[in-house]
Amino acid sequence: MIDLHCHLDLYPDPARVADECRKRGLHVLSVTTTPSAWRGTRAIAQGEDRVMTALGLHPQLAHERRAELGLFDQLLPDARYVGEIGLDGTPQLRRHWEDQVAVFRHILGSCQDSGGRIMSIHTRRASRPVLDCLEAHPGAGVPILHWFSGSFRDLDCAIAQGCWFTVGPAMLHGERGRTLSARMPRDRVLTESDGPLARVEGRMLWPWDVATAIADLGRLWGVGTERAREIVRGNLEDMLNSI
Repeated sequence: MIDLHCHLDLYPDPARVADECRKRGLHVLSVTTTPSAWRGTRAIAQGEDRVMTALGLHPQLAHERRAELGLFDQLLPDARYVGEIGLDGTPQLRRHWEDQVAVFRHILGSCQDSGGRIMSIHTRRASRPVLDCLEAHPGAGVPILHWFSGSFRDLDCAIAQGCWFTVGPAMLHGERGRTLSARMPRDRVLTESDGPLARVEGRMLWPWDVATAIADLGRLWGVGTERAREIVRGNLEDMLNSI
């Protein structure tokens, strides 16, 4: 199973969660929200080959942690994965929009200068500006849009730009999320939990809850759970080989 977007360091006992992921044979991308959290989060899963740690600066924190861009650049050579990054257009964050855009553009430029990275990207209420920034930095790497919730038009643009997508139990729990997921190319869909932040009916999600997303995708694609698992596993291999 594959969880390509979770916040391992935000669980009550991160080391125990990482160990459970190992026991279950999960491939996990543990995203971070600030550059200063990267080293400590990576240490949680030290020695766990299937648990990867992404270097991030979350758009919700861009205005508070913009000064950490220097640290981001310093750490980037040691980070194959970048995330969580992106833009957030929700009303409470609009007043920090300039900081968000400046941080996101800086990160994309740094990734481009470093030969490209696999990137997990936040697009809530900001899918069009995110796509514009990606278009301006074509060498930034492989963009994976986490929990995409934009318009159908923006989804089509993202597909045309070669974006990948991660979908999880919370996204697939709603009708709109299922509709968007059905429109995504099957060969560019991966699974995520977004735990512990994401919840379904009030229950916190764990990395192994991606099993629910696999079953949902199997029904959505009309191929069954096992075939959906094979498709997603093959997608991961293709994505990792693309950079």
